[in-house]
Amino acid sequence: MANRVKEPLNQETGQFRECMTGDHNGNAGSLTVAVVIASLGRPDLLSQMRALIAAQTRQPEILLFSVVGEADVPADFFDDENCRIIMGSKGLCAQRNNALDWLGDRYDIVLFYDDDFIPARTSVEGVERLFRTHPEVAGATGNVLADGINNAGISFEQAQAILDKHSSRDSTPNCIVGPLSGLYGCNMAYRVSAIGTTRFDERLKLYAWQEDIDFAGSLHARGRIVKTFAFAGVHQGVKIGRTPGRRLGYSQIINPTYLARKGTMPLSFALKLIIRNTIANHVKLLRPEPWVDRWGRVRGNWIGFADLLRGRVTPERIEQL
Repeated sequence: MANRVKEPLNQETGQFRECMTGDHNGNAGSLTVAVVIASLGRPDLLSQMRALIAAQTRQPEILLFSVVGEADVPADFFDDENCRIIMGSKGLCAQRNNALDWLGDRYDIVLFYDDDFIPARTSVEGVERLFRTHPEVAGATGNVLADGINNAGISFEQAQAILDKHSSRDSTPNCIVGPLSGLYGCNMAYRVSAIGTTRFDERLKLYAWQEDIDFAGSLHARGRIVKTFAFAGVHQGVKIGRTPGRRLGYSQIINPTYLARKGTMPLSFALKLIIRNTIANHVKLLRPEPWVDRWGRVRGNWIGFADLLRGRVTPERIEQL
């Protein structure tokens, strides 16, 4: 029988992590895992992800790519019983929903990765072990060792160096670091029985900013939503195919407002997001990063504020911008 103990995570802050000791197999058998990748216009990353999953210490039962059309698929791609491509409507939420509908309830765990995420070789193994030994967990986000989303990006070689250093430290304890209000969509896993018929909100169009917070927020009553060190990886933050600045700037104002009204994002967190991103966009206009369309984001911010003054909270409007 496994026992839950608390071990100190950070002596200075007093944080703790919950770990399982004893028989990690418990009384349950292994769980089946489906890996889902939604992608648009980045076929090279699909080839990269397939190779990364093939190198996992524990193979998922299915690797499912959810794309929009043939242009999203590598020319030399072939599918088999363990790797499939499905096509459907454009948009992160729609593509993930297409995957959930295809999977149904045939698998125990669904693991979502961004197409530019590089998982540690033990990640699928760690996901399965975490959910098997923590039956109260509905969703978990892993340890993002480095994130290129807020800088120029991280090359594949840099990511591999980070992962090599991480693996040399054996830093993947089967633990819960603490509770979260939402998960980070580049690297998150859910228990399929907790998801049920819940789906990603397709009013959050295209890049669907904050869709991960919304989805996790809708599942809080069905189990714990947590941060863990049991699986890890590096988010490259590849810039090709990202939402244009004006659209993202609009979403930075409208999406948190919409989710706060909906009840899946705390109002305080929504206000923090809006204020922080608006200030950052305006301040960084003085010296904009070459990989960020700051002028576009500022324009999008002000279009969003104008819509709020009109009482119009319509996240799907980004398709018209």
